Amino acid sequence: MYAVHSHNMKTELLIEMMRIAVRSIRSNLLRTSLTIAIIGLGIMALISMTTATSSLEANVTQQFSSLGTDVFTFRQRTETGVNRGQRVKAGEPITYEEAQRFAAEVSDEITASYSVYGTSQATLKRGQEQTNPNIQILGIEEHYLEVSGYDLDKGRNLTPKEARSSQRLALIGSDLASELFDPWEEPVGADFSIGSQRYQVIGVLKSRGQSFGMSQDNQCYVPIPCIRQQFSDENRSYRIACKVDNPEQIASLAEEAMGVMRVVRQDRPGEDLSFRVAMSNSLVDTLQEATSGITMAATIIGIITLFGAGIGLMNIMLVSVSERTREIGTRKALGATPNAIRSQFLIEVIIIGQLGGAVGIALGLATGNAIAFFMETPFVLPWGWMISGVILSLLTSIASGYYPARQAAKLDPIVALGRE
Repeated sequence: MYAVHSHNMKTELLIEMMRIAVRSIRSNLLRTSLTIAIIGLGIMALISMTTATSSLEANVTQQFSSLGTDVFTFRQRTETGVNRGQRVKAGEPITYEEAQRFAAEVSDEITASYSVYGTSQATLKRGQEQTNPNIQILGIEEHYLEVSGYDLDKGRNLTPKEARSSQRLALIGSDLASELFDPWEEPVGADFSIGSQRYQVIGVLKSRGQSFGMSQDNQCYVPIPCIRQQFSDENRSYRIACKVDNPEQIASLAEEAMGVMRVVRQDRPGEDLSFRVAMSNSLVDTLQEATSGITMAATIIGIITLFGAGIGLMNIMLVSVSERTREIGTRKALGATPNAIRSQFLIEVIIIGQLGGAVGIALGLATGNAIAFFMETPFVLPWGWMISGVILSLLTSIASGYYPARQAAKLDPIVALGRE
């Protein structure tokens, strides 16, 4: 019974302290608002930048999730420089014949797809309708959609025979279908023109949306021989994408595929690779490494700002102690213990700190997701950083308020009551 009564007394005392703290905060509204604003600014700097980078990471992860962790690619080596004291030259383009030979000789556990760039400035025309001159034309073979993670919305894919022929067939993105055809028209089976050449639509791809502000649905895919005839094959390098059946074996199969590629490219033993290999999941890791620097900068800026806010909060509380000496003296004379006085001031600074943290988190989320909106990346809630913001606000307020609270608790009630 006594324990329950004691617990109720402590609860009532805590509630009363919080009421006094709120009254004190309201009586010094301007100074309190400035402190909340400074704390909020530090938390906002941290949350806004981490929200934006988290959104960017989520977008890239989403874009490459269609490829999964079971895909690796071979491209022409374009970097130059010096390695081991020797000049490194850019690699020769990967030719059509090399891409075909690699696909024929690689392990059956790997699905190989090769493609070639045509142009990114094409204009597609159909009657009076035409697109902007910014359409990318890509030459593909029958495995491209499977390996690249594209799905068909309407129609069909290229057959192996069609992929190796010069038949003017095309797969188009959903944006192109919307631009060239009215909603009631059926794109599959219809014709359109790329320059002077007429193509027939055999399939429309499902929408993949925006990536870094650019549409992934305004691309046109045609058989590789059509690219070779219409856009020339000279100095064009083929991109080879490989998808493995078992993602756990990707490292060993990629090593094996590199060996096949070295033979196809006639790279001598001990020489540097004449091509570049990249794993799909390594691209996400690379981005995360880059954004970690931004996150670190945001953390440093936020901590520096919070340090300044802590100094301001300490000054405000010291001024508050000097202005409320009579109140402190009266409460001590009525039986308040030093611990109760100390707790009173700590509660005040904790409330101020948490208000600043709440303001900072709200503004940070709004700012970060506004940046994400303009970058056309997903809306995110970085819960880990939001919790960190609350903890940082709490630590800042306790660290700033402890000394003033300790000074208030040490005041002599007789001296305090004697002050004007």
